[in-house]
Amino acid sequence: MAPVTTFRPRAPIGHRVVTTALVTALAGLGLMTPAAAGATAAEPATDTLRLRTDAIQRTGAVGVLARSTGPQGTRHATAGVSDRRTGRTAHPDDKFRIASTTKTFVSTVALQLVGEGRLSLDDTVEDLLPGVVSGNGNDGSRITVRQLLNHTSGLFNYTADFPVLSDAAAFRAGRFDTWTDTQLVAIAMRHAPEFDPGTKWEYSNTNYTLAGMIIERTTGRSWQSEVTRRIIHPLGLRDTHAPVTHPAIPGRHMRGYSAFGGDSPIDVTLFNPSGAGAAGGMISTTADLTRFYSALMKGKLLRPAQLAEMKTTVRAEELDDLWPGARYGLGLLRVDLTCGGGYYGHAGDIPGYMTRNGVSGDGRHVVVVEATGDGSAPDLDTMQAANTLIDEQLCATGRK
Repeated sequence: MAPVTTFRPRAPIGHRVVTTALVTALAGLGLMTPAAAGATAAEPATDTLRLRTDAIQRTGAVGVLARSTGPQGTRHATAGVSDRRTGRTAHPDDKFRIASTTKTFVSTVALQLVGEGRLSLDDTVEDLLPGVVSGNGNDGSRITVRQLLNHTSGLFNYTADFPVLSDAAAFRAGRFDTWTDTQLVAIAMRHAPEFDPGTKWEYSNTNYTLAGMIIERTTGRSWQSEVTRRIIHPLGLRDTHAPVTHPAIPGRHMRGYSAFGGDSPIDVTLFNPSGAGAAGGMISTTADLTRFYSALMKGKLLRPAQLAEMKTTVRAEELDDLWPGARYGLGLLRVDLTCGGGYYGHAGDIPGYMTRNGVSGDGRHVVVVEATGDGSAPDLDTMQAANTLIDEQLCATGRK
């Protein structure tokens, strides 16, 4: 299947990025040499946040950002570098690709439309997108909007059969290609569904590609436009972007690195985000994600009934290795705290970038962590270290 349009800079480089499911483990950064760790001037050396940030960086990440915000104020720590070539130190305000954390933004817009009476969680995909989900046993008339948003649709995950995002040679040839949502869904339709709708939970990026299409069908505007109009602008998220095809990260940012199962990590920063789209194409900062998740939990973006729907979860057993007892709502993960209670958030993994976040149910305490690197076997240690930081910070406040 050929892409519809192509953007190419004057001197394209063979860098590669892969959009993955929430916790897909990819081979990659075992030989990456950690840079010297550091913290912002305001961080005391004995601070737990600083120590845990350093620990994340020692697992092999190139750069790490951590921000913890609560009733007592905001603290942040950094480790490593944002750019290996220049040695520029990681900065708390650096932008990065948030990957699947995008899904919470998209789900929020969909639920706003539900609250406005323009969409129902019980609407079927066939009602909204006639003929799009069909063939090979796929039947859009059996799948509801709710099942898309909570990953119980059974639809095949298109990124599992997308060479541009999983094969080094294919990526080098097509990293700047533009893909339409229709093309991405068509990839999934080449495969039979994984299970009958509503019978189990399994993460699939196809669900959110369709959610983005439904937002456009309902509003007449792209999901990027609606996220910008309904969330980014009202909350003043000045460093958050929902790009359509532009491959660069604007302004000061973390550069991403991936080895794609090989021995030598390469710079993977440039990438046309249309291959990720509503499933994972956004860019943000730790400060903007903090503001977003806090506003969401405080009820500033959704009406009470829709926020309650978002928090209504199903078991997500396949995530237990990283989050024991994990449950998934509508674009929102719920994780148990070791001190009791739990928190909400949504992880994001795209080779080159790993985003983790956690927010208390009342929105008063938010922790956001970003680490550059793969989601590879060595980087499972990075994931666990980030989860530990979030757990400790939220438990320390007593906010559950």
